Amino acid sequence: MTEIRAETDVLPGVDRAAPLLEVTDLHVEFRTRYGVAHAVNGVNFRVSPGETLAILGESGCGKSVTAQAVMGILDSPPGHVTGGEVRYRGLDLLPLPEEQRRRVRANRIAMIFQDALSALNPVYTVGFQLGELFRVHRGMSRRDARKRAVELLDQVQIPLAKARIGDYPHQFSGGMRQRVMIAMALALDPEVLIADEPTTALDVTVQAQIMGLLAEQQRQRNMGLILITHDMGVVADVADRIAVMYAGKVVEEAPVHDIYARPAHPYTRALLESIPRLDHKGGQLNVIRGLPPALDAIPAGCPFHPRCDYAQDACRHDPPPPYAVAPGRTARCHFWREVVGDE
Repeated sequence: MTEIRAETDVLPGVDRAAPLLEVTDLHVEFRTRYGVAHAVNGVNFRVSPGETLAILGESGCGKSVTAQAVMGILDSPPGHVTGGEVRYRGLDLLPLPEEQRRRVRANRIAMIFQDALSALNPVYTVGFQLGELFRVHRGMSRRDARKRAVELLDQVQIPLAKARIGDYPHQFSGGMRQRVMIAMALALDPEVLIADEPTTALDVTVQAQIMGLLAEQQRQRNMGLILITHDMGVVADVADRIAVMYAGKVVEEAPVHDIYARPAHPYTRALLESIPRLDHKGGQLNVIRGLPPALDAIPAGCPFHPRCDYAQDACRHDPPPPYAVAPGRTARCHFWREVVGDE
């Protein structure tokens, strides 16, 4: 730990007393031949050591693009960060030269990608890919790097880790590949871990195992964890705070228990009502009518108003600011009191 922190703390602007990760007014757009897609439109959030922030929303709402912008791995072109700040310990990462950005990436902020099979290189063993992190970033010998790789696979509970270090990604099950991805993300002992849909395509039992593993590693390392998902059931037991995204904006942010008990935005409420419930067995599943807007044609006013049961004239013309629902809780809805009052 001391060696790793020393490597990043020499960067000018790093302040150990500053917030761990703070994203302020982040804007990202994609410029294509068909027009400009505004994927992220003023996102704000903060993550502290040991805290889990879940970012929720349907596909296409800007969750993964936000994570890629934080990591500095947007494909550019067509993606461009057009405004805002991403501060790690007070240091704004966005204007940094790539060499300095790379020293923060993986060392201090790491990411688990959505599709483990695509993220892992199919022509190299998992041991080689894990060991490469230590060879490149820590200057370890092949022997020492291999030893650390085995230790990491043990930590993420892969059986017979020493024997499996020479296996290729396709020789692992989906759940085991995701554990390998977690091991790679944790290899350099980051302070912030971004997990982008870490349980996609896994069955319910394996989902629970993966979420339990992430929670255990977070406790042991006191990491800040950003969990990106569209599944509200996955985060109920692990998140401290939830940020709900729609059309590139955070439309509601609150402690996890407040979100589930009394949602203050119609979109959040609709997401909760669309979760299957055991006490409604045989009933009709609630759905959110319509589709999220195309990001190159976001409606005026509140972008959710075409799908909203609470929409009025103001919603069609006036973009709602983040209203203070309670201390530490906001919602971008002109009529949030009605939404909460319906509970």
